[in-house]
Formats: sequence, C-alpha cells, structure tokens
Amino acid sequence: MTSFLPPEVNTFDPGHGQKHFRFRTEANNMAKAGEKSVAGGKRGLKRKAAAEEPQEAAVAGDGAAESEAQPRKAAAFPPGFSISEIKNKQRRHLMFTRWKQQQRKEKLAAKKKLKKEREALGDKAPPKAVPKTIDNQRVYDETTVDPNDEEVAYDEATDEFAPYFNRQTSPKILITTSDRPHGRTVRLCEQLSTVIPDSHVYYRRGLALKKIIPQCIARDFTDLIVINEDRKTPNGLILSHLPNGPTAHFKMSSVRLRKEIKRRGKDPTKHVPEIILNNFTTRLGHSIGRMFASLFPHNPQFIGRQVATFHNQRDYIFFRFHRYIFKSEKKVGIQELGPRFTLKLRSLQKGTFDSKYGEYEWVHKVCDGCSKTSFNYVFTCSGV
Repeated sequence: MTSFLPPEVNTFDPGHGQKHFRFRTEANNMAKAGEKSVAGGKRGLKRKAAAEEPQEAAVAGDGAAESEAQPRKAAAFPPGFSISEIKNKQRRHLMFTRWKQQQRKEKLAAKKKLKKEREALGDKAPPKAVPKTIDNQRVYDETTVDPNDEEVAYDEATDEFAPYFNRQTSPKILITTSDRPHGRTVRLCEQLSTVIPDSHVYYRRGLALKKIIPQCIARDFTDLIVINEDRKTPNGLILSHLPNGPTAHFKMSSVRLRKEIKRRGKDPTKHVPEIILNNFTTRLGHSIGRMFASLFPHNPQFIGRQVATFHNQRDYIFFRFHRYIFKSEKKVGIQELGPRFTLKLRSLQKGTFDSKYGEYEWVHKVCDGCSKTSFNYVFTCSGV
C-alpha cells in the first residue's frame, strides 16, 4: 500500500521520538528565558523611573517657585473647537462644564477691570450701559393715553364708571363661583371678601349668570365677580360692572392662599385699603384700570396701613395685598397678607355677560408673526 506521509516520517525510527522531545524542551527553555529577560527589563525601567523622580520633583519645585509670581491661566479652547462634535456624552459634559467655568472667570475678570477703571476715572467715568430688556425695547403703542387729552377726558366723563368716580354710587360687590365649587375656590372667595370692602359671597346653586345679573341689579350690587375652576383649581375670573357693563374675562393662574404664603402677616383688618394701579396707560389698559378701581371705596382708611396692588407687566396683572409700616423717614417695611394671583385678559365685552349675542370690544388673539416687544395695555407706570 502506498503511503501519503513523507518517507522520513513514515519510516519507523526508534530515536525520532527522543529528538522531537529534545527540540520541544529547548524551545520551552528559550521562551522562559525570553520572559525573564522582559521582566528584568521592566524592573530596570521601574528602577530608572524611580531614580529620575527625585530629579523631576526638584525641577518641578524650582518651576513652582518661579511660577508663584505669575497667576495660573485657564486652559483656552482653540478657535474652531465645537463641544457638540464630541461623541462621548460624559466627555462632552465635562468639556462643557469647563467651558462655562472659563466663560464665568473671564466675565468676572472683565467686571473687576472695568470697576477699577471707573474708580480711577472718578467723576469722569462714562455712564453705565443700560441692559436691553423686553420692557425697555417694547414697541410704542399709539393708543397710549395722554392725561391732558380732551377726547380721553370726555370719554371718562361719559363712560359706565363715571357715576362711581363722580361719587354718585358706592361699590357693593357680589362674589360667586362656578357650579359645585371645591374647597380651594371657596376659600379664595372668602379671602377676597376680606380684601374688598362691602363684598358678599353667595353660592351659585346652579343658576345661570343671565338670571343672577338681574337679581344683583335689583339688590343694588355694582359689580359681579365669578371665579371659575378646573380640576379643583381656580383658573378664570369674570368681572362684570353693573348695570350697564362692561364685562371682562381673565385667565387666572399662580393662585396662592394665605396659608401657602411664607412669612405672611396676620389676617387683614376691616379697614378700607388703599389701591395702587401700575402700567394702565393705553386706552384698553385705562378701561381695565378704572374697572379695578371701581371695586374699592373712595376714601381709604390709612390707619389700617393696608394696600391692594394691581401691577401690570407684559400684559400680565399681578395682584398683591400688603400691610406696611414706616420704620423711619426713609425706610418702609411691608408684609404680605394674601391672597395672591395673576390675571391675563382674554376678552372685554360691552354690556353685561352675554356669551352668545354679546358685542366684544377686544379679544385676545395669538399672533405668530407679532413681535415679542409689543403689548396691549402695559406701559409706563402710573398710580391711582
């Protein structure tokens, strides 16, 4: 039979196995010797590094002594560096944190430098730059009211609030809620009745507003306040001036009752509070301001030291109720009594409440192309 093995392997040789074993033993010995030499080389490198460490420490110590006089500079990023191109999330967050720290340090150093320059110049220093805000960059409204305008004076003398400002009527307010109110809405009504003098709280009992308004007029009420709620939270306010209107619908938010206000004062007294109206200077704002003013009597009792504030900013009306005290001739301390809330005008309707056939003077519309610096009734401050 023909064999496929090489003749020298195929041929039986008693000494072949011994030669093969000897060759393997020599190869293993050479491998072990190589490992020992590598290990010895690593130990030599370690000894060399350990010997060089004291020298490097000495050189570093000299360098630190020289650099004490010069402050250490923050690492600056290259001009074309973009942190968003870093793929690793942790690395990207770390680099962004370092970049923010560097920006903060540079801004602080620039402020200190500018402050030293202003102190060195003294009275010759240039005036401080006014920061740009939405309030001071707003678009001017042509309907801003001029106090000396004859047309505005005529409108005020003949509008629905003229009897109040002529002291012919005294305010009497009815406060009610939507159907089946929850505890938070009821407590807000009760607290509002302590803020507004001569106000009465009545439960709705399922009656429609069209049936409530004639009853209010028959009982000589001058205003009707309805607080609506959604998901057990007050979210709307309807203010209707009687008997001829107008009627305003507000969105209510950020409601805080007295117990939810930190460091609040004691419950308000029965004294008639003062009223402050800020930023109601356009034609629309003037109407809303006069509507709020007609809720309070003319003669406030200053002995109570209580003040109700309606402050407009960017078309949001912030209501606050405070008690003040004069600590000295120049210092005044205030203490919030509550409640507090924020209003946003949704619509102004002529006449009393009529959602179906009512005529609207103004309706809030969302405009995508409008500028963020244009407002409807928020402009320069004015107190009433």
